[in-house]
Amino acid sequence: MPTEMPTGAKAMAAVSFVVVGWLIANAYVPNMPEAQSVGALRELTAVLGGIIGWKVMGTSVGKGYVRAIGSGWKTVIVLIFMALLFFGIYEMLQESVKMRYDGPFDAIIDIFARMLDRAPPLLSANVLAVALIGGGIAGIMAENANRRWR
Repeated sequence: MPTEMPTGAKAMAAVSFVVVGWLIANAYVPNMPEAQSVGALRELTAVLGGIIGWKVMGTSVGKGYVRAIGSGWKTVIVLIFMALLFFGIYEMLQESVKMRYDGPFDAIIDIFARMLDRAPPLLSANVLAVALIGGGIAGIMAENANRRWR
């Protein structure tokens, strides 16, 4: 399988979605229930943003600025889903070490239950505004980098 070459657009997408991931996590934190700890939520979401920006947005450039905004929004949706999945798996693993599950299927089902528990704060106006505006700007930046650095 051939290795994908790094490009300026992929690098710009990674850097810009690191920032978007950090900003989304910052907007999410005030809406979290008090029982949940923040921990490394911001940092891990930023790292996920870089990886997903490189993989998803970095390969979606070259189709114009309007489509770049849409691709930025798609990348934000993938970022949010993967962050919820990552933290759901992390919490499930913490609980499985304490032997809280009857079997493996209970643990797998609990991942999705934890994702659903963490999802409602994402519907706040602050998080949605950061996701829409940040995703659009990051998409435009990646498209601009693709046009400038070939």
